[in-house]
Amino acid sequence: MEESLFIKWVQKFFPGITVRVVETLNGEDRQASYLHRTMLRKEESVDGKWNSLLSDNVTVAADIVAMDSSLPLKTRPALSSANGDIPKMGMELKLNENQLTALDTLVAKQATDAQIIAKLFADTPRCITGIYEQNEATFLQGLSTGVVLVDSNNVGTGVRLDYGYLSSNKFGASVVWTGSPTPVSDAQRVISAASDKGNVINYVMMNRASFNQMRNSVEGKALHATSIGNFGTTQTIPTAAQFSSAFKDETGADIIIVERSVNFEKNGVKTNVKPWSAGKVVFLTSLEVGSLIWATLAETNHPAKNVTYSLVDDFILVSKYVLNKPSVAEFTSSQARVVPVIHNVDQIYLLDTLVVQA
Repeated sequence: MEESLFIKWVQKFFPGITVRVVETLNGEDRQASYLHRTMLRKEESVDGKWNSLLSDNVTVAADIVAMDSSLPLKTRPALSSANGDIPKMGMELKLNENQLTALDTLVAKQATDAQIIAKLFADTPRCITGIYEQNEATFLQGLSTGVVLVDSNNVGTGVRLDYGYLSSNKFGASVVWTGSPTPVSDAQRVISAASDKGNVINYVMMNRASFNQMRNSVEGKALHATSIGNFGTTQTIPTAAQFSSAFKDETGADIIIVERSVNFEKNGVKTNVKPWSAGKVVFLTSLEVGSLIWATLAETNHPAKNVTYSLVDDFILVSKYVLNKPSVAEFTSSQARVVPVIHNVDQIYLLDTLVVQA
């Protein structure tokens, strides 16, 4: 590896540009596009392991006892754990000979710094957000199923993460939602089961297809009609806002629609994937559901001599360097050891609308 061919601009602007990418993502005037950044707290792992404690965390009442009597001993919540190694991820992009020649021409013509920066650092935001995109895909797949399998769309090693969702918190539909469903009743059944365990469901997450199945169903139309005092026989399909409001009034829970796609590239072929598992509805007591656990990369502690680095968001190592084989090219790469981990699975309930409750 050799240092950048445009080292003057790299040394001056590279750190600031990487920081600005994250500041843009965090901007208050920009709608959050990464649920994992709002629903997970960032946490460092010193040993490179992720761990999630699983508990039947049921609160029991204290006993009323006579004065001077001994206190009754209660049992602690049963504990188990899900754990594993934090996987590494990364990507790189390059400026080829033609693109480098175009940059040389800009420099020779004494172009402004802004013009040179636009060309030289165009790949930097892509490499940074590429890490976030993988985290988002992992998180949404994991939250909607309890298990993450990164394999078919991945270049490299397949990774399986099992967050240990409780069997007692998994439900099927009374009638498959693609048929003649009773989706409101199904949701109320899950919310009631959670309440029986002392959990109050405040949020229900699903994809738009499942939401529309609820909204368009006989129960969905009836729920909205009742909410506006329409007890007649003619009931229209409510708008998304109308149904969400009626559902909130009935159950106390807000509906969150997850409509997110992530692009993957394998062997030069791009594939668009929706990581939220079709037909899955997740019931949550809180929107903080776990941790984004990261570990320090080996290269962070042992940097290459001629590479220019910038550390982004604590865990993303971005670098710029030149390789001369088989032809000269300037690379921008990103790498990270990070994984979304779901905690408090005793407070997460999963409804599979494509499977009938056994």
